Amino acid sequence: FFNLFEEGAANLVKIARLFQELVEKWEDVENKVREITDLEHEGDTIIHRIMANLHSTFITPLDREDIASLAHTLDDVVDFIQAAADAMLVYRIDRPTKSAQELANIIVEAACEVERAMPSLRRRAELRQILPCCVELNRLENEADRVLRRALGELFENGTNITDIIKWREIYEHMETATDRCEDVANVLEGVALKYA
Repeated sequence: FFNLFEEGAANLVKIARLFQELVEKWEDVENKVREITDLEHEGDTIIHRIMANLHSTFITPLDREDIASLAHTLDDVVDFIQAAADAMLVYRIDRPTKSAQELANIIVEAACEVERAMPSLRRRAELRQILPCCVELNRLENEADRVLRRALGELFENGTNITDIIKWREIYEHMETATDRCEDVANVLEGVALKYA
């Protein structure tokens, strides 16, 4: 389980960084979105392996519910990043906004915190080291909320046409939801740390 969680977190960082690169450079968009989709499929495979192991293992190192919750929340983060990238391609946006770049940076920071926390699951003596990562993930989610509110306000304030407002609102919400799901990962990790430490 621990190897798979670490693999899933590493995949999350890969997809977050690729998404950040897409938003920053906005070149070779179709290929980058395809790569992001491929990484999302890899993430699905990791989650399926976790769930298969969960159903075939009699004694698990953590509560079954915690293992399932952690797997599903990790999967959700990856899904929302992929959904944002896909929406950008499908809606044929001209180029990403400054707010989209800020949200992409927050997503990368959050993904890195998730990856940093995962190895501490292996040893009970290190479980408390997860807690600062959880605090940082909560802070990043709050920051993403602020960026989203500001970005939505700017959409309406700048008199952008209604089509662009609809497109960007959906894209921003996918991105911010990715950070919400990182906070969900933090909540599961925090529960595990407090339960077993």
